[in-house]
Amino acid sequence: MEAIWPGSSSFSVGHTPYGFYDSDTEFSGSGNHSVDRFSDWAAKRLGYPIVAIEMPTGSFYACYEEAITEYSAQVNQFNIKDNILSLQGQETGSGSTKTNLTHKKLTSTFGRNIQLAEQYGTEAGVGGTVSYKTGSITVASGSQEYDLNALWANVSESGNAIEIRKVFYEGSPAITRYFDPYAGTGDGSYNMMDSFGWGNYSPAVQFMMMPMYADLLKIQAIEFNDQIRKSAYSFTLVNNKLRIFPNPETTYDLHFHYLVKKDRDTNLQGTTDGVITDFSNAPFNNMTFKDINEVGKQWIKKYGLALCKELLGTIRSKYASMPIPGAETTLDGDTLRTEAASEKETLVTQLREMLEQTSRKSLLEADKDEAEFLNNKLNKVPIPIYIG
Repeated sequence: MEAIWPGSSSFSVGHTPYGFYDSDTEFSGSGNHSVDRFSDWAAKRLGYPIVAIEMPTGSFYACYEEAITEYSAQVNQFNIKDNILSLQGQETGSGSTKTNLTHKKLTSTFGRNIQLAEQYGTEAGVGGTVSYKTGSITVASGSQEYDLNALWANVSESGNAIEIRKVFYEGSPAITRYFDPYAGTGDGSYNMMDSFGWGNYSPAVQFMMMPMYADLLKIQAIEFNDQIRKSAYSFTLVNNKLRIFPNPETTYDLHFHYLVKKDRDTNLQGTTDGVITDFSNAPFNNMTFKDINEVGKQWIKKYGLALCKELLGTIRSKYASMPIPGAETTLDGDTLRTEAASEKETLVTQLREMLEQTSRKSLLEADKDEAEFLNNKLNKVPIPIYIG
């Protein structure tokens, strides 16, 4: 292969370093965006035929292939960053069924929000991913203090740290608590009964259709009353050391709910085999060249030219000058490399800025601004007055 650009080229499969796009007819054919057309254009932009271009055709092919992969990498990096919260936990597939998300429409999901809600649910005791366990100790007559770490964690959980979430200590019958006047849960029912003339009936036999929130308010009032106002039975719990009041007079079993701290605090949720975990294994492949639009291909041409300029500068920098008859000429290798580095940086910066303007966050902010603008504009439209 000649070391000087011959003036034209004829591409065939296998002449690029990696062959990513050799089978793509738009890359290997004779169209406007083919590798041969790019090579001819780039050589002329570098000064051919006024000056000789010390690059073989294979070097032009390599620069064009690298420019396409760089464009693909920049766009894929942006898509991974913009969608990683929705992608984490999704299956990657394997072998011939391996997932490829390049050129795919990705829809935001509530997966990450649900995971966060589950963590709050665990703490609130209303769901989550960590199961509460049930334990019990024997309360002895005349003994008020009990170390649940020693009595339960070290025995039933192999010494693993536990966290007590609820202690069931002398609960009252449910029916008496539901209509407990001391909890403030029955007043509303009494007033409503009086309004219908049923105030003389016993609360235990009053049945009314009430909204669901009324039951929730009753539950909250009962729990608050149990903790604050009913002082006959109470306890303190500090570092899993339980102290109960009053001093027990009989021996009985005291039950409690707890969780194992390592089950809650671990950040390894489920298996990580065959699923997307982070940026490194999100399944985005090189783009298909024919599917890239004209805007992208224009960027690729400019970046490919910068790569050619950089390579030519490296070649010419091998010698700072060359002797000619009666004098010596200085080569422009360093200048070419400096210009190429600046052009590459500018192109990548422009592409990243453009991609950032299309991120989910930017689009949502644009929608918000447009909605506010339209709302302000509509507020200034006078309301029509109809007569007759």
